[in-house]
Parts: sequence; C-alpha cells; structure tokens
Amino acid sequence: MSSQEISIGVVGLGAMGKGMASSLRRAGYKIYVTDVRKEVADEFVKDGGIACASPAEIAKHCEILVSVVVNAAQTEEVLFGKNGAASAMKKGSVFVMCSTVDPNWSIALERQLNEMGLLYLDSPISGGAAKAASGQMTIMSAGSKAAYDKVGQALEAMAAKVYRLGDCAGAGSKVKIINQLLAGVHIAAAAEAMALGLREGVDANALYEVITNSAGNSWMFENRMAHVLAADYTPLSAVDIFVKDLGLVLDTARASKFPLPLSSTAHQMFMQASTAGFGKEDDSAVIKIFPGIELPTQK
Repeated sequence: MSSQEISIGVVGLGAMGKGMASSLRRAGYKIYVTDVRKEVADEFVKDGGIACASPAEIAKHCEILVSVVVNAAQTEEVLFGKNGAASAMKKGSVFVMCSTVDPNWSIALERQLNEMGLLYLDSPISGGAAKAASGQMTIMSAGSKAAYDKVGQALEAMAAKVYRLGDCAGAGSKVKIINQLLAGVHIAAAAEAMALGLREGVDANALYEVITNSAGNSWMFENRMAHVLAADYTPLSAVDIFVKDLGLVLDTARASKFPLPLSSTAHQMFMQASTAGFGKEDDSAVIKIFPGIELPTQK
C-alpha cells in the first residue's frame, strides 16, 4: 500500500508533534490532526490535512494514531478520556506513544491495549523541534512485529534514526529516560559553567566561542547557552519538562536502589528554577538560579 492510501492521525501539535505531522504530510500520507488548541490544528491544515475535534474522531478515520503529548496523564486522556481514541479505534489499529514516561507504565499500557485488540508501539522521541520539522529526529521504539508491520514506513518518514529496541514495550522508554538523564545533567552543567564565567567577569560570547571549540563542549552547551546569550527563553523544551523527566529517571533508579548523584543534583536545580517562577521558560533558564551574576539581555 502506498503512503497516499494510508491515513495517519497525530494528536498534539506542539514543538515536536507539528514537525512530525509535517514530515508525514511531505511523505504523502493523508494526515488527520487534533490539538487542544483548535487554532493550531486549523493553521496546520492550511497546507494540507484534516483537522478533527477529538482523538475519537481521528480514530474513526485512521488505523495508525501517533500521540505526541507531554506525559502519561495526557496520553491516558488521549486514549481513555472524554472523546478518547481507544474505544473508537478499529481492532488491529496501532497506537504510537511518543511521550517520555515511566517504562513500567508503558508496559502496562501495551497490555491494556492488547486486551482491547489494539497494537502498541513504545516510541519516545528526541532531537528537538527543528529536527522534528525536517524529519531528522530519533525514535527509540519497542513493540511487536505486528505493530511494526502495521506502521510500515511511517516511522522512517518522521525520523532519520529509528531504533527497534525490543519486541515488547518498555525498552524504548528505558533508553529515553537514560537519554534524558544525560540531557538534563548536561544542561545543568552548561548553565553552571556559564554562570561561573559570568561571575568571574569573562566575556560571555568569548567563553561560548572557546568552549564550543574545545574539549569541554557538549551539544547541550552549544545549543542551550546560545539561548542564554540571546536572552531568549522562549520554551522549546521547558524547565518543567526536566522536573518531570529527571523525576522519572530518579524514580526508575530508586526502584532498583541505584544511586544517581548527578541526576539528583540536576533535578534539584530544575526544581529550584521552577519554584522561582521559571518553570514555563526554556530549560536554559535553569541558569537563573545562580546568584550574583548579570545575564545577557536582549539587544
């Protein structure tokens, strides 16, 4: 079956979901979308696609449903809330779950959907809005052969790298939270380094130039400290996302009594930033917790 004959639903048109839906549209799939912000869905379909009022309405048209919402609670709302998709999905349809969640929750969701005659892919994503928009992000997936067969080439249409990490749910979410461990620690460390430089009177732009061309660089330093230099804390990924994600990391480790001292410290830094009122700002705003520094301002 060609992509033109396959309908795919996308729930959630945020920073990642909009780009993923656009990538699928470019690949020739017929796209149905919905978002809690009706105007966002309406804007998306100006270039092609069909806006739906709810996940249940999407499920009537699509046997592949991609959910790109923030967390497990929102995913449950997509499936089982008022006008949820699960009861409207045809038997044999597949639900592609792209959120960062507790792996055990993902395992339980697969079991629940299977009992309803539905297929499931545990498919967290990474790469940011720009890579999602260009189809260059990463998908960390796990699920049954039947689920992969049903999805076909749609995953590859959304991502440059699609990792198949296991034949049942859980493995994808475990790898994702380990990725988030590193991402959160790297952002916190980058903010600490830049803050020390500012405290010591180093020119911020010069520091950025040197570090990004030296061994101490990281992708997160290069990406997030550019936000700090521009004084642009527009949330591509918010502080509160890492409050959640590092919380999941620590919960997973705590269950097996495994120590994570760096993750614990980074989590406290994001918690402090959120409590100080920066939770909805870009995660680089964690730098605002450091006292006695003068941050760059917009020019």
